[in-house]
Amino acid sequence: MDVLEHYQQLSLCLCDLIRLMFSLIVPCLFLSLFLTLLLLMLLMGVRFWLQSWIRARRSRNEGPALAFFHPYCNAGGGGERVLWCALRALMNRYPRVSFVVYTGDQGVTSEQILEGARRRFNISLPRAVSFVFLKHRVLVEASSYPHFTLLGQSLGSMFLGWEALTSFVPDLYVDSMGYAFTLPIFRYLGGCKVASYVHYPTVSTDMLSVVRERNPRFNNSDVISRNVVLSALKLLYYCCFALLYGLAGSCSDVIMVNSTWTLGHILALWRAPSRTSVVYPPCDVRAFLDVPLEHDEDDDWEEVGRELGDFQPKKPGRKSLSVVSVGQFRPEKDHRLQVQAFKELLERRAGRDEALRLVLVGGCRNQEDEERVLMLRGFCAELGLGDKVQFKLNVPFEELKRELSGATIGLHTMWNEHFGIGVVECMAAGTVVLAHKSGGPKLDIVVPFRGERTGFLADSVDSYASAMASILSLSPEARLEIRRNARQSVERFSDQEFDASFLGAMEAVMRSLER
Repeated sequence: MDVLEHYQQLSLCLCDLIRLMFSLIVPCLFLSLFLTLLLLMLLMGVRFWLQSWIRARRSRNEGPALAFFHPYCNAGGGGERVLWCALRALMNRYPRVSFVVYTGDQGVTSEQILEGARRRFNISLPRAVSFVFLKHRVLVEASSYPHFTLLGQSLGSMFLGWEALTSFVPDLYVDSMGYAFTLPIFRYLGGCKVASYVHYPTVSTDMLSVVRERNPRFNNSDVISRNVVLSALKLLYYCCFALLYGLAGSCSDVIMVNSTWTLGHILALWRAPSRTSVVYPPCDVRAFLDVPLEHDEDDDWEEVGRELGDFQPKKPGRKSLSVVSVGQFRPEKDHRLQVQAFKELLERRAGRDEALRLVLVGGCRNQEDEERVLMLRGFCAELGLGDKVQFKLNVPFEELKRELSGATIGLHTMWNEHFGIGVVECMAAGTVVLAHKSGGPKLDIVVPFRGERTGFLADSVDSYASAMASILSLSPEARLEIRRNARQSVERFSDQEFDASFLGAMEAVMRSLER
């Protein structure tokens, strides 16, 4: 009997609980509806407040304003070249439009930023641009999020975007650094038209494959790749993030990507093919055209003597050959692979009468990059390459040009590089390029030109060392032919081609601003 009474009491309790839950459904529905309406009214109020800035600007008969979101505009990478070339092209085409750049750079003035663009990229803007200096760029620093970095940086970009939006409300917002989660902030809260130039998808199907196949990479540590459970959890995290990333990016009115490789990933994630186009980034190829494509250090010295008349120079005892790498000092650039391959090359060519050196040219965006350079210097010292590897940091354009003009090989090692401006610059300057067999270099840049070779591709220490040895063993005539083909092939990546493609992609949204 006691057991029966116990079950009866339990069933009564369950019935009471069910009745209580049903009785709460209607109040909860009303409460949810009320809170939803309250949130919508709040968002509409915020949007109305922000739109009042645009209305006030129009009441003063001021032209429309376009703002670029580029927190690292004072850096010296390919993304910054895109920014300055885009600004120059738009300024020349649309004289009534005013331009603003949101930047997180501190301790510099507007004049210093513009002077840095002129010095690094040989770019001067035809008229004034305003800068909005954001105070919380640390929110998008990878070092701020040792774990769940993608999620942390994306949430941080939303807060930084809110700071930018409340500092200045533009008519058209352009994300030129890949912070897709800022796009809905400006579109739905600011009521702005939005456009984006994507250098590299924040998450890609390749990243999912790396985690799924448990391959160790710079963004997939050995601890995770060796553990089945952690790999499964990270894969789930990446899949959820990819869904959110696609939703954020798909709200863009204009989507520009920098390469065929990036196009494939963005189409798969953002699913907006009608608004997406490839706009190759601008490479200052014409600035390198005055670098002569003559025979290199293996030239026939007797022929040189005949050209000089009676004076017969003697061939030096040791040839000086340089391998030059151009790229920011970021982990994905894989400078360690360059150093390891160069070490292997030296061992293979030991005893030869030549002086080989590796020159690493690149920009440092922050203290994290500077610390990475220090670690690379230490790595070179461990391998006994301290006197054979040179670091050139944040160099002016003329020094970059000088290094490339004297180089025999242009080296690139980033896996799945979205495009590869440094590769194009090396080809334009007349070096024989050796790039990673993936991404933009493989699909768009180091491709046959009129059926002829334009460079070499590799994907491991051994294959890089072998390719460099093969390049150095070629005759001067064979190297010259490759260099000529390469220089002619990169004309399609010139500033002029970028201007035409970029303005064409932006034409519809810019026309809507001028109505």
